[in-house]
Amino acid sequence: MYDQIGTSYSLGRQPDPRWQSVITTALGDAQRIVNIGAGGGSYELSDRTVVAIEPSAVMVEQRPLGSAPVVRANAESLPIVGGWADVAMALLSVHHWSDWRAGLMEMRRVAKRRVVLTYDPEFHEQFWLIRDYMPEVAAFERSRVPPVDDIALVLGGNISIVPLAVPWDCLDGVLPAHWRRPTAYLDARVRACCSGLAQADPRVVERGVQALSQDLRSGRWQRRNRGILAAESFDAGFRIVISTED
Repeated sequence: MYDQIGTSYSLGRQPDPRWQSVITTALGDAQRIVNIGAGGGSYELSDRTVVAIEPSAVMVEQRPLGSAPVVRANAESLPIVGGWADVAMALLSVHHWSDWRAGLMEMRRVAKRRVVLTYDPEFHEQFWLIRDYMPEVAAFERSRVPPVDDIALVLGGNISIVPLAVPWDCLDGVLPAHWRRPTAYLDARVRACCSGLAQADPRVVERGVQALSQDLRSGRWQRRNRGILAAESFDAGFRIVISTED
């Protein structure tokens, strides 16, 4: 899929330093890390031994010079010796796997500590872009994103779940990243970096963009969303699930 929709990810999906701090804390003192669904290499640590797993050639080509070595493989069949890694991490990739349970079991096989960044689609449904302009996208999100509790159950071990708020000026262009910068969604390049929009029915997206543009011009969006205009961060449902063995 990302061979089609991922061509500009390196431009719009830059690591946000505030997210980097939380993710680095979740990784702890791990020295050997497997990054599953690694994409362009966001949030990989340069001072650790990292092996990136990424099936898309287009995404591999966007990895910067000097980034971690990458193996083209799928989460459901990791080419990693059991127990080799200190941590297996998957950052916003579980919902793209063909069999997420099998992928999580592979994470358990290769590492005693597992770190998964995912999101709760019910929170996404309440995000104004989806709620007010593209409600059809909500059904698609629910169809592909496993519940956070189900991810935790399959990962097993000792579980902790850390909320990851979206700062108003978030650099990582996930779907809700521009929640306080609505004009960004009028830019097709911004929308192309959000898989939920890139995979949606183009007619739904275009209709929503036109309605948003009209509401911004008329001031309706500002009146409807005045409560968020001074907020510094937004809980869009992103959660880091940390699983460890005794």
